[in-house]
Amino acid sequence: MVISNVLFRLPLMDQVNVTRNLTSNATEVEGQEWTQTVMFKLRTAILLLIVIMAVLGNMLVIVSVMRHRKLRVITNYFVVSLAFADILVAMVVMPFNFSVQFYNEWIFGSIICDLWNSSDVYFTSTSILHLCCISVDRYYAIVKPLKYPIKMTKKMAFVMLAATWLSPITISYAPIFMGWYTTSYHLKNRKPKECEFIVNKPYAVISSSISFWIPCTIMIFTYFAIFKEANRQEKALHARAGNAMLMHRHSRDVGDKNGLHINANTPTKDKNILKMKREHKAARTLGIIMGAFILCWLPFFLFYLSTSLCDTCEYPEVVSVIMFWTGYFNSALNPIIYAYFNRDFRNAFKNTLACAFCSFCRRGSHDSDALDRLDRRASAQLRVPLPSRRASDLASL
Repeated sequence: MVISNVLFRLPLMDQVNVTRNLTSNATEVEGQEWTQTVMFKLRTAILLLIVIMAVLGNMLVIVSVMRHRKLRVITNYFVVSLAFADILVAMVVMPFNFSVQFYNEWIFGSIICDLWNSSDVYFTSTSILHLCCISVDRYYAIVKPLKYPIKMTKKMAFVMLAATWLSPITISYAPIFMGWYTTSYHLKNRKPKECEFIVNKPYAVISSSISFWIPCTIMIFTYFAIFKEANRQEKALHARAGNAMLMHRHSRDVGDKNGLHINANTPTKDKNILKMKREHKAARTLGIIMGAFILCWLPFFLFYLSTSLCDTCEYPEVVSVIMFWTGYFNSALNPIIYAYFNRDFRNAFKNTLACAFCSFCRRGSHDSDALDRLDRRASAQLRVPLPSRRASDLASL
């Protein structure tokens, strides 16, 4: 009513200009609201997809290793434990961060805030330390193969896993619930609708070193040594294969002259060489996992350390969100790497998914070993002589 009275008192040309300005402003506001709505829905969909991929993908890893005896090796003890840690990251840590992005505020109170921050530090650190254990396992398997059966026993694997699960408590639940991780000003001025993880400088250096910098240094050292040894073994393998082929040709020529036929096996049939090739493939897969880990977590820890040590540094909130979820995405990425680069895992995934969606596999036990035993029993029955089968059939009648 007020606007119409003002327009009525203005000259005709001015009325037209004011109307155009009002219409233009309304259109801009509607366009901004539409853009914000689309971006909100897109962000929500992406974050939900990361959570679902992390849970389902790592569950597939655990079930596949449990079902297939070929995958039950010491290295995969660490892989299964890593998958379990990544599931906990997806189910315990990610949903709280997702709720902050959805509601634009913290709705769970101060105690749950401390619990979430502690769980975030604990489970992400546990996931990273698992990768460090895997790199040490591969180091002994390829660089020191003679010591591998002595060093990497099941007992040693369980000791390493226990250390991996227990050591992150020293930088997560204990210091956060005791208030050692932050400043006194932050403790006095906490707001119930905010859950900020503001840390002091000593905690930032110590926690980032235990969670990332020390494990990352170990992984880089071990994989550099693995890379050098793998190249040396590959060159020796090619040289050995070439020498064997020359010897095979020479012996064949000598045998033809003497009327003899000599059958020489090539080195590729040697069990040790086949085992070495499998080790190299496994090391390549785990090397790709380590590279993905560094790409996902290095930006976050650089951001975390720089913002914690710099008191005057400011950054947009969206940068923090991107850094966190890029690190979380690593938990969803590992199963994809297994499926793409490791044939044993790829076949196990296919078999597990086929049994999950195939009604035929709902009968009896779903364990692949049990199915193999049933198949062998059926094939043995088919080899029974025909007369005896007919006699048994008549007896049953």
